[in-house]
This record gives sequence, C-alpha cells and structure tokens, in this order.
Amino acid sequence: MLERFLRSRPVEQPAPSAVRPVAIVDIGSNSVRLVAYQGLSRAPTPIFNEKAMCGLGKGVVTTGRLPEEGVEKALKALRRYRALCSMMGVLDIEVIATAAARDAQNGPAFLDAARDAIGREISLLPGRREAELSALGIVSSIHQPDGVVGDLGGGSLELIDVKGDALGNGVTLPLGGLALMDASRRSPREATRIARKAIAGAKPLEQLKGRTFYAVGGTWRSLAKLHMRQRNYPLGVMHNYRIQTGEAADFAALVEHIDSAAIEDIDVVSAARRPLLAYGAVVLDEIIRRAKPREIVISAAGVREGVLFERLSESERRIDPLLSASRELEGTFARAPGYGDELIAWTDAFMESSEIDETPEEKRLRHAACLLSDIAWRAHPEYRAERAMNIVTQGPFVSVDHPGRAYLSLAIVIRHEGPEGGAGIGMVRSLLTTRLFARARILGAAMRAAYLLSASMPGVLPRTSMRLRRGMLALTLPADYADLASDRVLSRLKTLGRLLGADAAIEIAG
Repeated sequence: MLERFLRSRPVEQPAPSAVRPVAIVDIGSNSVRLVAYQGLSRAPTPIFNEKAMCGLGKGVVTTGRLPEEGVEKALKALRRYRALCSMMGVLDIEVIATAAARDAQNGPAFLDAARDAIGREISLLPGRREAELSALGIVSSIHQPDGVVGDLGGGSLELIDVKGDALGNGVTLPLGGLALMDASRRSPREATRIARKAIAGAKPLEQLKGRTFYAVGGTWRSLAKLHMRQRNYPLGVMHNYRIQTGEAADFAALVEHIDSAAIEDIDVVSAARRPLLAYGAVVLDEIIRRAKPREIVISAAGVREGVLFERLSESERRIDPLLSASRELEGTFARAPGYGDELIAWTDAFMESSEIDETPEEKRLRHAACLLSDIAWRAHPEYRAERAMNIVTQGPFVSVDHPGRAYLSLAIVIRHEGPEGGAGIGMVRSLLTTRLFARARILGAAMRAAYLLSASMPGVLPRTSMRLRRGMLALTLPADYADLASDRVLSRLKTLGRLLGADAAIEIAG
C-alpha cells in the first residue's frame, strides 16, 4: 500500500533544474570565499564553506592598488578552491569579483592571475549589479521582504529597495569597512563625516522610514553576533535576527566609541574582523539617523544566494523554500515520507472546522511543522523531542523568522512530550507571542493524537476526520478502522479538547 501511495502522490513542486553540485567563488574586498552547494534548488544546502581573509581592499582608497600581500593570499586561496572543487566533483563553478578588483589600478592584472588560479572565467560585478544580486539573495531567503537591502563589504556599500520580488534601482557607495577605515585614516569622527555625506544623497533610503533595513555582509553579521551574545539570546542562528531600530542605534554608538578590545564578549568576533566593527557601526548608525527604519534584519544570504536564485526557472522561484526544505528533511528522516502531506490536509480540515482564525503566515508554519513532525523517530524515545528541536532551531532554514523557528520547535516538542513540553519549551518560549504559543500547543497536541492513531503511516488520516463543532471535538473513524480506537487515543483527543475548551469523543461512521 505504501509503495502505491508514493507512486500516486501528487508532485507539488517542479523537479529541481539541476541535481549536480554547484559552487560560487566570491572574490571580495575583505575575504575570498568558496561555497559549494548540494545542487541548484529553491533551498540550496551548502556542502562546503570556506573563506580566506585576504584584505584585497586594504589601502585601495589611498594607494589605488591592491596590496601585494592580499593578492598573494587571494591567489593561494583560489588555487586551493580549484583543487577542492576537483576533489568534490564540482564542475559547475561561478566566480564573481566585487569592489576591490573593480576599483584598483592593478585590478585587471589581478583578475588575469585569478583566472589562471581558479581555472574559470570571472564576472566582475558593477556596483548596481552587485546591489541587484544582494537583493535577490534577500528575496530568495526572507519571506515577502519589504524595505531596503544594504550590502556592506570591505570596499563598498550597495543599497537597493525591495518589496516582494520587485527591485528598485541600486546604488553603490565607497563605504565598505576597509575603504572607510583608509579614507578616514582610522579616525571615527572623520569616518562619521564621510559616511554622513555619502548616505545623505542615497535615493534608496528615501522610502525606508517605518520599513525594514536588511543588513548583509560579514561586518554587520559580526555586530549582530556580538549583540546576540550580550543579550544572552536563546538561538544561535544569525539569519533573520531582528533588532529594533532604537536598540540597534544605541548598540552601534557603543561600538563606534569603545575600543574593540574593551567590549564584553568580543571573543565571538574573529580577530581579523574586529578592526572593522567600528566602521560598520558608523555606517549603520548613519543609515538609521538618515532613514529611520522600523527594524534591522540581519541576513546570512546575499550576492552568492542571489546568483543561485537568478539561475532558477520562474516556476522554481515561486516555490516556498521553507516548505521545500521541510519536505526534503521529511524525505530524508521520516519513517514514511508522504505522511506529512496527509497531516497537512488533516489539520487543514480541522482548523477550518474549529473556526480558529489563522493568518497566511501561521498556515505556512503549520504546514512546515506537519512535514517535520516525524523527523526524529530514529532517536531514542527519551531524546526524540530534543533531537527534533535541535534540527529545527539549528537547521539551515530560510524564509522563516526566529519566532517562526520557535513555533516549529515547540509544536514538534509537544508532539513528542505533550502540552507541557518538558524542558525544551523554556529555550524558545521567550521568542513567541501569546498567540503563536497557543497555536503551537494546539498543533502539537493535534499531531500527537494523529501519530497515535496512524503510527505516522500514510493512508490512514485521509479516511478519518477530526472536527470541532458546538463545543465537541469529534474524531470520526470508518467502520473498518474501528479497532484503531483506544483509551490512549481518546486521552490524547481529550488533551487537545482541553486546549480548545471542548469535550472530546471518538465516533465510528455507520
């Protein structure tokens, strides 16, 4: 029966346009990085990620040339990346270069040597093109973005408006960390003056007030990592970390004016990145002063992810990456892939009958939780909830914010341990609103009843129904499934009923 079901299961998304591994090599002003992905898809999974801090942009503003030491480090890294790609069998390699190679007098000579080192052609991105790709990286990894993307590298800052999948006109400013450090001669006061003057005329910032500023780039990620540590934040995931504007401005001002060695928890930032923190803080502070965004959202995705997203077909771009990644995890770890889709339909019908209002975002989170509900079944029973929580809270999901991760984690913990959720609830509870917390408990209790009824096997739930009507939660089974009714199933149904303020009963259809 299971084989028949899997063969007949409808395909809800197009097949990926490529299953072969793909790699992006990014020659930036501060670092040279290789990221290899399992394949080209809506939710690409990195299989290897390495960067070399080369400092190609160091001194370009004052000397006009790439430093010899930085060039040697970059070429050595590129030769290594070429060997690594050969070892991994990665043939699809795209190489891009940005501000330092673009602005330096010896940039063309360096690019010639770099082509020989990596064995591939290199795309030298103009500033506006870099801004567009950064924005596409945000579109690919944040659900329905609305604001301005700022990509701060070592040599430049790219700014571009984004709303949904619509992009504005990008601009590039010479405010990268290394560039600003050189131009200001390491004077924070002069750096502020330079940044304020450049940002004053940046058109994408004119419509940012009350919207979101999406911060891309290693220096801003380092600032966010430091902020997370000082807050004792419960999640370690950087992508989609949100900071309210007032708090971000206060923190940026602190970093601007204190020597990095004196900052508490500075050890979470690499030594190579610390000198740039103050300059990244200056630029962020001036953007906040000029544009007054509602919040700052940190993105781990940028130009590289934009390159991959641009290569997808239109139909592939429309796939929800959260559901795509969740379905991939189900296919890898669940005892019977396909059960998650049946659980989605089963809970859809239940939610409709319950008349619990549900936003589109809450619905997609519920669907993702259904797909992830059985991914920890191979762990020891005492650790299934913990394993599931670790996968969800630490996994490389995109297009989900931190409260969304907390919701998914909590629902799955409750599916394993019951509405009280054990020790696992404490870590994520602070990230949830009262509304999301209540919905996670309801979904977790519903999935807990569904598991005991079906043993997570496809084919059972479609022949049953669970409805809430006039204060009665009723689970209806067909006559040939009557033997599945039990006191334990009824007990779990009653637990869900208590969360809904309803009585519960099992009914056998005539």
